[in-house]
Amino acid sequence: MFDFYKKTPNMKNYIAEFLGTFAMVFCGTAAMVVNDITGEITHPGVAITWGLIVMGMIYAFGEISGAHFNPAVTIAFSYAKKFPWKEVPKYILSQCLGAICASLLVYMFWPGNETLGATIPSIVPWKALILEFLLTFFLMVTIINVSTGSKETGTMAGIAIGGIVLLEAMFAGPMTKASMNPARSLGPALVSGQLTHLWLYIVAPILGALAAVVSCKLVKAENCCDSDC
Repeated sequence: MFDFYKKTPNMKNYIAEFLGTFAMVFCGTAAMVVNDITGEITHPGVAITWGLIVMGMIYAFGEISGAHFNPAVTIAFSYAKKFPWKEVPKYILSQCLGAICASLLVYMFWPGNETLGATIPSIVPWKALILEFLLTFFLMVTIINVSTGSKETGTMAGIAIGGIVLLEAMFAGPMTKASMNPARSLGPALVSGQLTHLWLYIVAPILGALAAVVSCKLVKAENCCDSDC
């Protein structure tokens, strides 16, 4: 898994990124909307939904596109020189389109819901910015460490990454909705019109992911970056 970085991306990669992001955003935000309406899923159930769909999509598409599903991850891998910069816009476009289509589908099912699973902080914006930075830092540290190195580590990538998403959604969800992903925030924000805090969910994950690459280079440079970052 993730060894595809040595290959040249093609249309299959972009379709995989679209489908993976679509499935992730649809399942995760739909769980949030259903819980808003019924209260039956509960917050732990929503966190588990996010973790499981991320894990499933990694195993479904990891060998095809690397299973980024996240513009911050794509940018960070390019910064680590494990992914070509020229492909970054295409990956990000695929991810954002997947997220927007997922949110449109959620809107079709529950047009009366005001947020559609949008990431709206319940704490002051500057604290939300710091928390999202840290959450994405932890996520990217996990991603870049389990997606490089031994084959055995690679096979556990889905469990490790899905687990960290579940963990962070569990404790940080009530504060920031634990986005860690600009595309995940963009889709519901555009469709629901909840754009006020979108900027922090774009800036913080990208900075957090880049910081994770820097930290990885300090502790395991031989596996983190293919050349000087």
